[in-house]
Amino acid sequence: MKEVIIRPVTSEKAVRLMEGQNIITLIVNSKSNKQKIKKAVQELFKVKVLKVNTLHSTKNEKKAYVKLSDDDNALDIGADLGMI
Repeated sequence: MKEVIIRPVTSEKAVRLMEGQNIITLIVNSKSNKQKIKKAVQELFKVKVLKVNTLHSTKNEKKAYVKLSDDDNALDIGADLGMI
């Protein structure tokens, strides 16, 4: 699963999304699809993923916004990753 997720995004917007909407933001492999990203996040962090949105940034990176279930806390994952 390490080949899917490259690194977390540590911007102010990413932290705001974690706090307000329970979304974690990740830079992922450009060849990964939404199903692979969902599976990787669920296996790596032991959480339930509700939705995955992706976009290609201007820096030629693929960014994934991963919405977690209400039972899981994105802030806890962010703390584990050293984002906050």
